[in-house]
Order: sequence, then structure tokens, then C-alpha cells
Amino acid sequence: MKSFELNGSARTILGKKGAKAARKENLIPAVLYGGESTEAKHFSVSESSVRNLIYTPEIYLVNLSVDGQVVTAILKDIQFHPVTDNILHIDFLQVFDNKPIVIEVPVVLEGLAEGVKAGGKLSLDTRKLKVRAMYKDIPEKLHVNIEHLALGKSIQVGELSFDGLELLNAKNSVVCRVQLTRAARGLAAKNAGK
Repeated sequence: MKSFELNGSARTILGKKGAKAARKENLIPAVLYGGESTEAKHFSVSESSVRNLIYTPEIYLVNLSVDGQVVTAILKDIQFHPVTDNILHIDFLQVFDNKPIVIEVPVVLEGLAEGVKAGGKLSLDTRKLKVRAMYKDIPEKLHVNIEHLALGKSIQVGELSFDGLELLNAKNSVVCRVQLTRAARGLAAKNAGK
């Protein structure tokens, strides 16, 4: 997993007032959960510092420095304004070597499906899969081989397995499929008539 350096400053005024004051200064209120103490750590970050972390399909391990104290974390949740799409709030989760984490990992399809060669259309239905594993075992992307995927067939989550990862999506949820196109249907009917 790639790493991302992020600096933040601790927030002393919490609640709606504190969050509103931080946003007025073009800062984003953020919270770090999962530390050794049960108390969450409140801090703020600049929008420009998190832009490359948020607007990307990649997943990162964040080296988070808040007032000189550095912890390793992952991005857990982002809250956007419903109208302006500005970032309102960010949640981070601290990670440890001995505790598994749950994170969504992007799916990458590899190969040329047999069904596509026969005129079908490839559809990626699930762009990210939710996995549970130790953070050191989590890959940047989950590679799925589709070379043997025939026309009208699909690959479901239950058919996939990755070393050291537990897939948390529903077993019957479709990852990708080769759909029958009108042209492929006409070709199949023409070949059946011969």
C-alpha cells in the first residue's frame, strides 16, 4: 500500500462551533479513531493537503502528524456538503500491526474475456471490494482474471479468493459480467440457423 504524508493541527474547540470556525479558516475538521485510548483525537487539516488523498481511486496508508505526534492511519469516511460538494468532515482510523482493518480495495480486470471476443460487452459492476485483513497484507488493487468469462456469464464475489484477505461483500454480488449485445445476439441466431 502506498503511503501519504499529512500534517494536522489539534482542535481545542469541539462541536458545531469549532467545526464552523475551522471551515471559516478554510480548514477541514477531522477525527482520528482507534487509538490506544478510547477517546478520539480531534484535529483539522487544510483542503489542499488532502486533495490528492481524497480525489483518487488509490488507497493509501496515511502517516498522520498532529502537533508533532505521528500515527499510521487509513481514511475511513468523508462527509461532503450536499449542494456545494465541499468537504465537511474526515474520519481517520489508526492502524496497528496486530489488529485487522476493514477497507475497500479497487478491482482491476485482467485479460480479454472470451465473451468479449464473441461480441459481448464487458461490464465492471463492483469497482471496489470490502476486505478485512492486517494492513500489511492489503494490496493496492485486487486483480481479477477474466480470460475464461464467456458470453452472458458473470464473476461473483463468492468465486474470488485472495491470500490473507477476507472478502466482506455479499457472496452473490456480481463483480463483472459479459453482457449479450444486440450484435452478438444476431450473430448467435445467424449461426444457429446454418
